[in-house]
Amino acid sequence: MKQFFPVAAACLLSIASASQAADANLGRNLAATCANCHGTNGHAAPDTPLLPLAGMPKAITRQKLADYKSGDKPASIMHQISKGYTEAQLDLIAGYFAAQK
Repeated sequence: MKQFFPVAAACLLSIASASQAADANLGRNLAATCANCHGTNGHAAPDTPLLPLAGMPKAITRQKLADYKSGDKPASIMHQISKGYTEAQLDLIAGYFAAQK
């Protein structure tokens, strides 16, 4: 019975990874949560102080997200939001916004 739990956990993790990899829209879906502040598809309203994310190079967005997550960059809420995502998910989000024009 002791061997069952590690094997079951490994199976569940592989299923979760496969389902994320199979979803071509995962980056878009994850980035949708950013729309409340940063606008639809990263197009922030021009009259707000919020950073537009659309078209920002992936490496820059990714670094900003990593800095928020680690606490190196102070924020009012982004440090909390970024901690809710895995590194792979943050990479997908950054890639999605980089592709937006």
